[in-house]
Amino acid sequence: MGGIKKNDIKKTLRKLKQVKTWQLLLILVPLLFIEATLLRFDHVKMTELKKEVLAADEAGNEEEIASALQKLREYVFSHTVVNVVEKNGVQHITFGTGPIYLEHQYQRKASEALAAAEAQAGTDENPNGNVFAAAMAVCKPLAIQYGWAWNSPGYLDCMTGEIAKYPTTDKIQDTLVATLPSTALFRYDFASPIWTPTLTGFVLILCIVLIVVILVKIFIWGALCLALVFLKN
Repeated sequence: MGGIKKNDIKKTLRKLKQVKTWQLLLILVPLLFIEATLLRFDHVKMTELKKEVLAADEAGNEEEIASALQKLREYVFSHTVVNVVEKNGVQHITFGTGPIYLEHQYQRKASEALAAAEAQAGTDENPNGNVFAAAMAVCKPLAIQYGWAWNSPGYLDCMTGEIAKYPTTDKIQDTLVATLPSTALFRYDFASPIWTPTLTGFVLILCIVLIVVILVKIFIWGALCLALVFLKN
């Protein structure tokens, strides 16, 4: 009975030898290269669309911003995009675009809110006088010194900081804070699926299948060789 088992094992080993591991590796290596190239192409295309979003944000055309965001969203949702993002000084691999900040759009909206609050304050009686004029008296020289534009983050931070120094401007300050848009509204992070029915996805499946076959073949080969050692002649 033991001899039969040993003969069966030898027959199985001979069958396994018919498909060489090096032949499978010879197929796997170029497939891995092709997969890496396809993933690179997907990443480059995502980067191009991301730059279009940032360019539209800088130009200030709201329709172009919405259109660029839509193109980026549709592409990322339909492709496997591998990306490296930095968080707290540490780089992480993620699937998707990573954080996108529409800084210029936020500055425009915040500037509009600041101007609206200033206009409203001009009709209110304030014992401190025109607090916006007082804030501008401080921030305007700084803007000239540091090259701030009227809608730059430095100027906006300076104005809101100076306005907050007046204890009798609670109403104005509350109005300003309530009017200023949340930065979360201008932050986007589109996640990509791990697998998509694209050429990249199908090549990935082939790579995984080949890797599994090679590992199973090595495992079975090792197990059968070990079994031969312990079986009696």
